[in-house]
Amino acid sequence: MAAKKPHHVQHVESCPGCGEDTEHQVRLQIMEENDGPDDKSRSFSREPYRVSECSVCGETEMTRMNNA
Repeated sequence: MAAKKPHHVQHVESCPGCGEDTEHQVRLQIMEENDGPDDKSRSFSREPYRVSECSVCGETEMTRMNNA
């Protein structure tokens, strides 16, 4: 099965870098959260993040989706 390309969505939202409402590319990304070099369970500690990148200034914001 061929790998799917990431799906980006254009969305207008407030940008702290520009100080105004601009178009952003929005995607979901799974990230590993354990930073310890000896942590063998690192691959099991993955959380979804919403990643929003401003199309004007390039500022990126990441928000954890699972606040458990």
